[in-house]
Amino acid sequence: MKEPLSIGKRIKNIAPVRLIVISFAVVILIGAALLTLPISARDGQVTNFVDALFTATSATCVTGLVVVDTWTHFNGFGQAVILFLIQVGGLGIVTFTTGFTVLMRRKLSLKDMMLASENTSGSGLEIPRLLKTILVFTLTAELIGALILMIRFVPKFGGYGIWISIFLAVSGYCNAGFDILGFELKDGSLINYAGDPLVSVTLALLIILGGLGFIAISDVYFKKAFPHIQRIYRRNKMQVKPKKVGLNFHTQVVLITTATLLVIGTGVILLCEWDNTMAHLNWGEKINAAFFQSASARTAGFASISIGDERSITQVFTILLMFIGASSASTGGGIKTTTLVVLLATVFSVMRGNEDTVLMRRMIDKATVYRALAITFAGMIIVAVPAVIIETTNHNVGFLASLFESVSAFSTTGLTTGITSTLNIASKLALVFAMFAGRVGPVSFALAIVIRKGRHSSSVLPEGKIIVG
Repeated sequence: MKEPLSIGKRIKNIAPVRLIVISFAVVILIGAALLTLPISARDGQVTNFVDALFTATSATCVTGLVVVDTWTHFNGFGQAVILFLIQVGGLGIVTFTTGFTVLMRRKLSLKDMMLASENTSGSGLEIPRLLKTILVFTLTAELIGALILMIRFVPKFGGYGIWISIFLAVSGYCNAGFDILGFELKDGSLINYAGDPLVSVTLALLIILGGLGFIAISDVYFKKAFPHIQRIYRRNKMQVKPKKVGLNFHTQVVLITTATLLVIGTGVILLCEWDNTMAHLNWGEKINAAFFQSASARTAGFASISIGDERSITQVFTILLMFIGASSASTGGGIKTTTLVVLLATVFSVMRGNEDTVLMRRMIDKATVYRALAITFAGMIIVAVPAVIIETTNHNVGFLASLFESVSAFSTTGLTTGITSTLNIASKLALVFAMFAGRVGPVSFALAIVIRKGRHSSSVLPEGKIIVG
């Protein structure tokens, strides 16, 4: 008879991908419990658990969808809990804890390395350096962003402007989309600052930096921004002059795709909303608002224009941007920019008669292509379920609004046409599921459920012939 394993040993035996999913769930439940307490609410009353769970999930999964206005409902303590959930959720609980372990000059165990590698999509050998870069860069970017925002908010709101600046900077970099400006315009997000470049451009840059991904940021940081730091990590310590090393392939794809989507998004939103939601702005403010909305639509969730008043074509285009999302190993969600590129490259390669996927004169391995297909298809299924539930169980909510809300939840964007607070409990719980699955990743979520330790098929299977197309 086997002796029962201790809790510590049981945790060590859990697969890394499953442990990451569990860690997010635990943080969400703790956050929901805290937000339920009377000390979190402005009126001193207990918050409905479903609403608290929805808010905690939205914050931890850096989504930004809210069933109650953050400033109107939650006091300073409640807002602090939400901000903490955003920070931990944006970086990932594994990155947060193991990163500080590295900064404290403590060695990582093999299990820690495996977890961090799974969570950041980095290789085991570079994990300690990557974790340091992630934490230092994140805190630095958020601090600089907060200081810039204080230029606008401190003169306007006094000491409270400091808290607003910090909250928005963290929410922006983590692509969360939460704001505490409800005292100006309830559920108005940043509409009052659509024509203010100091606020909107600062937040847009934070959103873009957070959405590039930790791997790309680390690559640019060490190879372009501060190449002299490379010599610290060289085995040959006698070599002083750093090598000139180009950006890796992943980083090149991320930067090109991000820039392309920003330009296309700005142009389409500007064209479609020029005389609609942007009619009250001058041409400079319109360009500013369109650029901000293009950046925010791919997982941040801040709104510089009224989403509910947008034309249907703009909402459909925004759904597409949200579904694509940010880049891999970032604070954002969606199927990711690199997934889109791999899918498009596969389509073009097949149309050219190539058996392999070719991108920028590089061959993409089939495992990557299969994963991209799985992520996209799983994402579509996850989006479809809440959309159907919302439309069928809520009166006066059309399919486009239901789809918009569902995609926003899955992609952890947080943009809404204004229906979130009116949804019933079933719809809210469906969106909670979509936000959770979207943050941990549809494939990781599925693996965490079905993975079985030690079950690996080594049998040779017969080839199956099937005609497609």
